Amino acid sequence: MVVSASPLDRFKNSILDKVLLGNEPNAELIAILTVYFVQGILGLSRLAVSFFLKDELHLSPAQVAALAGVAALPWVIKPLFGFLSDGFPLFRYRRRPYLVLSGILGAIAWLALATIVHTAWAATLAMLLASLSVAISDVIADSIVVERVRGQSNQAAGSLQSLSWGVSALGGLITAYLSGWLLQAFSIQFIFWITATFPLLVCGVAWWINEKPVALAENSLALVKTQSRNLWWAIRQKAIWLPTLFIFLWQATPSGETALFFFTTNELGFEPEFLGRVRLVTSLAALVGIWIYQRFLRAVPFRVILGWTTIFASGLGMTTLLLVTHANRAIGIDDHWFSLGDSLILTVMGQIAFMPVLVLSARLCPAGVEATLFALLMSIWNLAGLLSQELGALLTQMLGITETNFDQLWLLVVITNLSTLLPLPFLHWLPAAEEAEITPDLPNP
Repeated sequence: MVVSASPLDRFKNSILDKVLLGNEPNAELIAILTVYFVQGILGLSRLAVSFFLKDELHLSPAQVAALAGVAALPWVIKPLFGFLSDGFPLFRYRRRPYLVLSGILGAIAWLALATIVHTAWAATLAMLLASLSVAISDVIADSIVVERVRGQSNQAAGSLQSLSWGVSALGGLITAYLSGWLLQAFSIQFIFWITATFPLLVCGVAWWINEKPVALAENSLALVKTQSRNLWWAIRQKAIWLPTLFIFLWQATPSGETALFFFTTNELGFEPEFLGRVRLVTSLAALVGIWIYQRFLRAVPFRVILGWTTIFASGLGMTTLLLVTHANRAIGIDDHWFSLGDSLILTVMGQIAFMPVLVLSARLCPAGVEATLFALLMSIWNLAGLLSQELGALLTQMLGITETNFDQLWLLVVITNLSTLLPLPFLHWLPAAEEAEITPDLPNP
């Protein structure tokens, strides 16, 4: 006799399969997802920071781009945080205390921006501290995810990472429109006050992480030497450093994002409320990109996904020329609608390209140095992003683009989009589909 499942059981199974992507709910999973959710919800302050630097500190587009690059430095030294977490437990725990520390640092940084920051140098220091907070929590969450997915199939590993990044995108989605609406209704400092409360959530869930206290004997010089030896062995593997080098080249091409922000606000007159709508659209687009990858593209080789998304994104990015030359008006498309559509399409493809990089990086991490090596691989991405910002700032300065002069912005758009094609001849550095199944094992001691 076959007994059919009750409606409650079917509902639970549906939630497990459709919402949690097959991951069993428990306190640790909630803690991990909370960390990623806070990373997304901190986007509430993104527009406020941009307008704070532009309108209250009166910085130029090149200066803002350069400052954004400097503020990203903690993301470049993420391996240091991973090394500390793996090799130097605090109060006999490797993960929990570091999450608490990151939450405290984040709250302090945003409180400083809300109260005592009035110069460009002070803003740089506060933004560095805020970035440091998120970078530490990200390293810890990533390391826990890597530990959970080791030994799992590609499908299971991709499901947990898709869920994690989906929750982060959901946090961004919730605050996307609010970031513009609040900025139009309240002061910038008020938004910073609100933002200061979010890192405290990370402190609250830190003790839900399932880890055993480390024996005092483990916390020794011998452990540090072992960690260093294992990390040095790992980064010398061709299967690791070749894909990493490609990711660096792929992401390091110059960006014109800051110059376009000044153009849309100063030249086109976009209000914060509308920019919040744009962020809402891009947050939805990120979720769509994650869903497309999860549903259709997990089995597609990395080379194919990254190659085609780069080509399509470069071609579609050229449509921004219509906006900066006002040609869109000649064909009857309003500036606002054009900007929304362009942002949506490019964000979907960017998220599709990002997901396989995450999965590949996690699969390559040997046991014992998960936090350090995964953070190292991700820091290559972040270092490339910093270089992209600084190259964009340099190009913006060389082309004479200022807060009021956008005559050469079209040329910046052309250069930044064509440059994304330069790494494509090195696509073969990425592993073939069958090679991506291999996770290197550490050498015998």
